Amino acid sequence: MRTEALHRNAVILAALVAASVTACAQVTEDQQKQWLGTPAASSHIGHLSGNAKAAAGDYRRYCVVCHGELGDGNGESAQWLDPKPRDFTLAVFKCRSTPTGTLPTDQDLYETIARGLDRSNMPPWNTFTTQQRADLVAWIKHYSPRWQTEKPGTPIEIPPEPEVTPGRVKAGRDVFARVQCWKCHGAEGRGNGPSASTLQDDLGRPILPYNFAEGGRFKCGSTDADLYRIFMTGLDGTPMPSFADNIKPEEAWDLVMYLRSLQPFPSKEKAIAKSLGLTPVSTTSTGP
Repeated sequence: MRTEALHRNAVILAALVAASVTACAQVTEDQQKQWLGTPAASSHIGHLSGNAKAAAGDYRRYCVVCHGELGDGNGESAQWLDPKPRDFTLAVFKCRSTPTGTLPTDQDLYETIARGLDRSNMPPWNTFTTQQRADLVAWIKHYSPRWQTEKPGTPIEIPPEPEVTPGRVKAGRDVFARVQCWKCHGAEGRGNGPSASTLQDDLGRPILPYNFAEGGRFKCGSTDADLYRIFMTGLDGTPMPSFADNIKPEEAWDLVMYLRSLQPFPSKEKAIAKSLGLTPVSTTSTGP
């Protein structure tokens, strides 16, 4: 059941990226200029409304060197960067609150600009005003035809975080084994699983799985809710799928707690795992 669901998600995402690449290969600068004047080239974040044209100067000053004039990720510095800058013409984003394969919300893009992407050259742009960030969200949206025909997905619901207990930490270890997180992230969460060296993003570029034992912020946030969201939405454009069809909400919370126990800093989850004597999952079978 799990294999079929993950295969289905992979097929859907591959088709989405292929369609996006085909569509965007035909996009011209003139078309992008036309989209600049459409309602889609705007943003709404809370009480803020962003205007794409107002962000032109900021984009050219701070963003074009990586993301390029056409937003295709081919800026002057892109050839030296790893990971590569986001190609806005595809409108495929890792950090979203929306289901896999769907467009992110304006809030998602707004938060990514402010937060930056850890372990990349995308810094936290917390020097921008809230209005500048809202305008940049609108500017990003004028690059892709997807924003002209699609609406953002409906954000997933994140249930209240349950209390950390020994039973939940142990159950999270069982989920880690069952859905085979270890194949990419390794038995101890060190990002050294048997598939790690073979992973590629949807454009065929090498990509590394997250190393929980190294600590640090996740690609799309730092809280338990952020980690939960990553499981359930997946990181589109990467091998990290959505597990929304494979694990229940309570199991996702269990997994959050177990993964916290693999991180290097002190935590209740880590203390519980030590007291239980939890050992790394078996990599010779799908069981714990």
